[in-house]
Amino acid sequence: MSDTTSFEMASVDRPNRFQVNPVNHHKNNNDNNEDRKSHAPPADEVYRRLTNIDGELLEDDTFDATQLLNKQQPRQQRQSIKSSFRDKDKPSRFKDLQTTTRFQVEPQNEESDGSNDSQEERELLDNEYDTKYGKSFRHFTREALPRLDNYRNMMSIQAAYRPTLDELHNATLVGKNTHSLQRNRDPEADNTNGLLKFGWIKGVLIRCLLNIWGVMLFLRLSWVVGQAGIIEGFVLILTTTAVTTITALSMSAISTNGVIKGGGTYYMISRSLGPEFGGSIGLIFSLANVVACAMYVVGFCESLQAMMQSLDVSIVDGGVTDVRIVGSTTILLLLIIVVVGMEWEAKAQIGLLIILLAAIADFIIGSLIGPKNEGERAKGFIGYNATLFHKNLFPDYRTEGYVSHDFFSVFAIFFPAATGILAGANISGDLKDPQKSIPKGTILAIVITTATYMLMVLICGGTVARDATGYVVDALNGSFAFLNCSSTSTGTCLYGLQNSFQVIELVSAFGPLIYAGCFAATLSSALASLVSAPKVFQALCKDELYPKIVWFAKGYGKNNEPVRGYVLTFLIAMIFILVGDLNSIAPLISNFFLAAYMLINFSTFHASLAKPVGWRPTFKYYNMWLSLLGSILCVAVMFLISWATALITFCAVLALYLIVAYRKPDVNWGSTTQAQTYKNALMSVQQLNNVEDHVKNYRPQILVLSGLPNTRPVLVDFAYMLTKNLSLLVCGHVLRGSGSQKYRNYLKERASNWFQKHRVKGFYALIDGEDFEAGSRALMQATGIGKLKPNIILMGYKTDWQTCDRKELVQYFNVMHKALDMYLSVAILRVPKGLDCSQLLGSPDSNWTTANCSLEVPRTLQPNESSNDLQASEARHALSGSVDSLSRNVSQDAANKLAPAGNGLKFVKTSSTSDLSFIAGSQVKEVSGLPDPLDAKTTNELPNTLRKSKAKHDDPVSLYRGPGGVELPKDVLADLTQFTRKRSHAVIDVWWLYDDGGLTLLLPYIISTRRTWQSCKLRVYALANKNSELEFEQRSMASLLSKFRIDYSDLTLIPDITKKPQETSTQFFNELIKDFVVGDKENGHSSKATLNEDEALISDDDLLAVVDKTNRYLRLREYLREQSTKSDLVVMTLPMPRKNIVSAPLYMAWLESLSRDMPPFLFVRGNQTSVLTFYS
Repeated sequence: MSDTTSFEMASVDRPNRFQVNPVNHHKNNNDNNEDRKSHAPPADEVYRRLTNIDGELLEDDTFDATQLLNKQQPRQQRQSIKSSFRDKDKPSRFKDLQTTTRFQVEPQNEESDGSNDSQEERELLDNEYDTKYGKSFRHFTREALPRLDNYRNMMSIQAAYRPTLDELHNATLVGKNTHSLQRNRDPEADNTNGLLKFGWIKGVLIRCLLNIWGVMLFLRLSWVVGQAGIIEGFVLILTTTAVTTITALSMSAISTNGVIKGGGTYYMISRSLGPEFGGSIGLIFSLANVVACAMYVVGFCESLQAMMQSLDVSIVDGGVTDVRIVGSTTILLLLIIVVVGMEWEAKAQIGLLIILLAAIADFIIGSLIGPKNEGERAKGFIGYNATLFHKNLFPDYRTEGYVSHDFFSVFAIFFPAATGILAGANISGDLKDPQKSIPKGTILAIVITTATYMLMVLICGGTVARDATGYVVDALNGSFAFLNCSSTSTGTCLYGLQNSFQVIELVSAFGPLIYAGCFAATLSSALASLVSAPKVFQALCKDELYPKIVWFAKGYGKNNEPVRGYVLTFLIAMIFILVGDLNSIAPLISNFFLAAYMLINFSTFHASLAKPVGWRPTFKYYNMWLSLLGSILCVAVMFLISWATALITFCAVLALYLIVAYRKPDVNWGSTTQAQTYKNALMSVQQLNNVEDHVKNYRPQILVLSGLPNTRPVLVDFAYMLTKNLSLLVCGHVLRGSGSQKYRNYLKERASNWFQKHRVKGFYALIDGEDFEAGSRALMQATGIGKLKPNIILMGYKTDWQTCDRKELVQYFNVMHKALDMYLSVAILRVPKGLDCSQLLGSPDSNWTTANCSLEVPRTLQPNESSNDLQASEARHALSGSVDSLSRNVSQDAANKLAPAGNGLKFVKTSSTSDLSFIAGSQVKEVSGLPDPLDAKTTNELPNTLRKSKAKHDDPVSLYRGPGGVELPKDVLADLTQFTRKRSHAVIDVWWLYDDGGLTLLLPYIISTRRTWQSCKLRVYALANKNSELEFEQRSMASLLSKFRIDYSDLTLIPDITKKPQETSTQFFNELIKDFVVGDKENGHSSKATLNEDEALISDDDLLAVVDKTNRYLRLREYLREQSTKSDLVVMTLPMPRKNIVSAPLYMAWLESLSRDMPPFLFVRGNQTSVLTFYS
């Protein structure tokens, strides 16, 4: 007997309550009760051992019980703590832990109710264990509780793991280890430790205020009042505010619809409208900020130069050279501030804001004080005056230079003063809570700045005259003659709202403080632009939307500062400071900013219009139509500012958009354009259901039984030649046996990659768990939606019908029957060297050699196996080549040329259905060793390789490679591209034997319209009814073709089709069917009984019943060999497989007789419904 004792949770009076008591299984209940009284620790002490100092359960319910047992029990009664859950097996997450303590939950007997536990102890356990029970509930189930961590897009975090559906649904799968990190812990919280994150005031409000309050506040606002007057000045300001406010509301909606990361404007637009719009606007927005930074620095230099000229001070020449010296020094100092860290930059911004606020206050105080001397009065500063206020209410637009100003020209000049609302959003990655900070800070900044502008308009309009001579004498004598410009020698005034940009300084109480405010406004805007441009550009570089820029994505320090971007911004800004003509560039910068505003508004409108389920912004004060109005206003303002720069802006956005669209970056951000695509497709399909069918609108919608497209590229290429830019193409694939969903997803991904690489617009449909016949039936019945569903089934010809399993032959034959039962047209394609290229072609994503090509592999996973158990190395060796590579129509000649004897390349016996099947169970069979890994990462990398030139796509050498990546011989490539390469002087023979609705004639006509077959000739062959009426019938057929508007080069009627075939043809046919023919009394039962047991046989009665048809097809064979052996394609009406009349081998013998040793041969049978009409 081992020295062990187990603890169990004993039930108490109340349900769902537990207490911990020691149990001795080797004594009776009385002894057990005594042991409890003498040795058991109190319940509250045991409970304390289960919890930490905060009262929380210890992780995994573990604690060290050794000391407790040593104190309470003698050595012979010591036992280890055992655990028992409802599951017998120990969950995997406990396997890596040290010895743990577990508990068994069982109801105690009634005698245990008389324990010494006090009522207080029971209540303690009742209350506290209920509170903490959720912490350890995860030990009793595989399910994951809803937690924030489960929804993070962070693949490296293993905590709070949500099990896969396989792990929950499949009892044999074991969950992953989840004890590596604490529960309820924010994995991203550690990333913010030590990082500088700003709140809404310092991060958004202050930055937006500084960026909006620019030089315009001090140098141009008074001029706007002089031109537009107070009333239209208010209208002008409110119009600009309307544009910025609508944009801010739209931006608030986007920023509250999920977590916003670094990148600001670029991040919001790219995640809303997709990488094309986001990438284009991100690049020009970054460039606009760089040039704006240079412009603000030059503005600072010019203000400084004006002050130095008033003091008669200069550095070199008092002109451009001084601007360059001061500008270079200024931007270098700004760069040092930014590179040192965001904290220093934030402190600098606060200092500049204080100076700016002091300058505004100085202006307001000065207006209240009034003119300090007669000189100020002479310059037009009269003080508050009702008459002056009334006079300045109305506009007085004048001509300056060659520009005749009006409301719109003044609006274009003033509008840049309202920009800058994105300053806070641009550093979204440095905000503590961007979702709350961006809306609150931006909207409040707009309100404050708008109020400031309107107040200063009132002050300027009420205190300063439009024109003033500056003559102090006129002011001293008490007259207002200084307001009359006609008294001057030139007839013009130099002072007043219309003439001087120094009005704000004139009104202020202390003039130099206005200069300081002007300096602060320019430097703060330059600093904000210097920070915004690299931050946005860094986010753009991380997404790799454009080539050769990923080097700038690297960040440094705790805050991931884009130092490389700072240096690049510095260099570009320096170039513009030294060389650029900033006056002509300024309108372009405004247009770039307006383009960003336009797309922000359009993003909100488009998201509201598409209404994806994920569009749930917490900011509710927006309207989709208001956002659309904002977009329209932005475009209107762009053209008002300058129609030429507006066109340049649109061209730049379009060019950058096309670059990203052409490169097709491998990103998936769930943009609203994706949602709109789905919505449009759904609406179109629903509308299509309401459209009645008409023969003029007939389109051949094809279901091609190809398996994986890469195994039969010739068959898929032929089908796509019929459907390209015209109709629906679906590649059907039947897997025999049940494969895991992971493998199904892999096959779908591989098919999708093949479609992209070969530029085939088609779909891939996969059916598993069925044999070929049942799977094909399911595909025919279930493929498509509404009227977007196949009306033609295209199959490859079964070349091994004589040697394959008889059951496979019958299944192949029955698929045709089922298609005709469903009123589907049937087409069968045969090419001379076969369709199956699975063993001939290699995979582009692996380094395999032909030595690896012969492997024995398990055909599928057992139902209780986990797809996760397939490691990447096992997958590459275990599933070499797709299971559909079990071949039909293997091109033996071409493969032998590629792989000489002795290289290990083995071929599988041809089979009609094996390539469309997935053999269940644990069978082992040889398949080609083509690399076909199940590693999803391999397939996901493929789209990046598709960014090639057009010539690369059309080059068969790059599209098709042998195993190991070896180049294929030219004749093999010619066979693979026989339906895609351009042909000159090709000939298509159309044997329109029976009227099936015209499909036999329509399909070759469609082929003749394709670019690669445009120069081909159509030769039409038809059967004559009577030899005596041959000429009449030929004229009738020519007339019919003419009315169908189908060009043909030759028309031939076959007059003697009923003539008996040659003896060699009969012998050939008998040789084909000799293995299938049975006598009437063979094996003791009748032919009917034999056929009931096995439909793949031919009785003498069957042969006799269709002898005329057989002779007819043998006669056609003779004509075919005489007329069409040199053609490039033969299209013939498919013989009708009559139910219960024609058996499978007899029917295949007919097709074999017609198509053997012929060029590519297409059998077609329409559904007896017209697809051609001669009515308009």
